[in-house]
Amino acid sequence: MTTPMMTDDERDAFLAEPHIAVLSVASDDGRPPHTVPLFYGYEPGGNLTFYTQTHGRIARKTRLIEAARAVTLNMQKPSYPYRYVTVEGTVVGVDRPPSREAMLAIVGRYLPARGAAKFVDTELGHPDQRLVLFTVRPDRWITFDVARQG
Repeated sequence: MTTPMMTDDERDAFLAEPHIAVLSVASDDGRPPHTVPLFYGYEPGGNLTFYTQTHGRIARKTRLIEAARAVTLNMQKPSYPYRYVTVEGTVVGVDRPPSREAMLAIVGRYLPARGAAKFVDTELGHPDQRLVLFTVRPDRWITFDVARQG
């Protein structure tokens, strides 16, 4: 029986696809970890990026990420053959607000070019918007590919 783990190249190819990431960050008030879906960016061999957004106030997830300085992200393929990549990482960058280019690099993976540009320009132009781009250094990878189970 083969191991169900992905190779580094398979992992990088999987992360190049526009999966929705599920972010988990430790809570600070006795509640379970805070977990939310989001868009992410990734360059093979590099860091992951994602942004948070809130109109008019600091988002709970933003506050928790800045306090913990560490997160877990999970990206999965929810249909057969099932695959997932989980990364545990350290926050190494915080940009307030993110640049238009950094936002487009993430949003452009999920939306057509015109829609991505409109979305980013609307978010960056909103007077009450509080956008924060986080950069995460991968510290530990966990992968699974059901097709590799032999």
